[in-house]
Amino acid sequence: MALPKLYPASTTNTNVLPVTGAAGNVAAALPFGIYAGSTDFLSGAADQVAYTYKKLGGDVLDIELAQGNVYSAYEEAVLEYSYIVNVHQTKNSLSSFLGHTTASFDQDGQIKSGDALSGSQVELRYPKFDYGYLKRLSDRVSTDTNMGGTQNIYSGSLTTTSGRSDYDLQNIISSSAATDPLARYYGKIGNKRITIRKVFYKTPQAMWRFYGYYGGFSVVGNLRTYGQYADDSTFDIVPVWQNKLQSMAYEDALNTRVSHWSYEIKNNQLRLHPTPNNNSPNKFWFQFTVEENPWEESEANRESGVKGINNMNTLPFQNIAYNSINSIGKQWIRRFALALSKETLGQIRGKFSTIPIPGESVTLNSADLLSQAKAEQDALREELKATFDELTYPRLAEQAGVLSDSAEKVLSDIPTGIYVG
Repeated sequence: MALPKLYPASTTNTNVLPVTGAAGNVAAALPFGIYAGSTDFLSGAADQVAYTYKKLGGDVLDIELAQGNVYSAYEEAVLEYSYIVNVHQTKNSLSSFLGHTTASFDQDGQIKSGDALSGSQVELRYPKFDYGYLKRLSDRVSTDTNMGGTQNIYSGSLTTTSGRSDYDLQNIISSSAATDPLARYYGKIGNKRITIRKVFYKTPQAMWRFYGYYGGFSVVGNLRTYGQYADDSTFDIVPVWQNKLQSMAYEDALNTRVSHWSYEIKNNQLRLHPTPNNNSPNKFWFQFTVEENPWEESEANRESGVKGINNMNTLPFQNIAYNSINSIGKQWIRRFALALSKETLGQIRGKFSTIPIPGESVTLNSADLLSQAKAEQDALREELKATFDELTYPRLAEQAGVLSDSAEKVLSDIPTGIYVG
């Protein structure tokens, strides 16, 4: 019995990478389509087909890839480059961004249209330096040293009772916060613990010659020799901050120690010494702060950055625009996209270890392709990261210092000319 003759529809492989790509076919093949609106990207992805075809020997042996595989690899390479650049910039400038405006992002990591930062391209900006977290720390230190800060300091008063030394300031303040709408801390206490920062009473003002005859900052009476008073001829030159601290200390002394009144506070329980009587001051005043949740603003109309950027995740960095990537970046992208295409080709060829042909068989190089692709991708990532590590702002400053020192050494060997008029 004679064997039937087979008439195949085609004698060539239909899944073979062509010599060139077509920009018009790129957008439809992209998994994410983040750069589909960029004509420059579409042209770059189309050119990548010819590059991949040549590098993988398509003119010698068929490459079992479709154009869409190359376009997809090119998009992934651009996104990988954008990711590494944004991480590098995060290391450079996160401290200066902390507490500032963040954004909302879509599924592709792009800032949503209509957002306050939409179109701002923060990821491409050179930020103005500020002290970031150090500034936040100094704000709290300023509050605790009574030198400013961002935490509200409230004041209140208590009416003394003859023969009574102990007063519960927590209860006095909590009651006032619940019943006095005119109090600045109205409705803000509840069961929150308060911190008493100062207790004092007011007396008629008396002149006190702290700065001597001339007064002003940077001079103060020689307190070591004359005590708290000084004549007009004996002065020490001191920094302004010392003037401020001394004036605060003397103010506190006038209100408490010099007045012969003293107090102690334990768990917000105030004890006055000596025990008040009918001739004692009618009111004592105190200043206090209210414990606040660290993630909440203290005032609704005074933003202090609590709702702003807190780490890398909330930085308003979106994918870098394709036309903002220079020739250095685009060459890295081409090489990385080639490695991704090689990985895809290895996975495809790995589905069949050999292909039978009449009287022989062909062994495919899947394992070699996958191994090479992984090694190339890792090497490219490390190359880019190592380069960026040398270009962080601190390293640039360090390099500038080395250049400055070197230039100074060279200039020191150049004879200085003498001008003859």
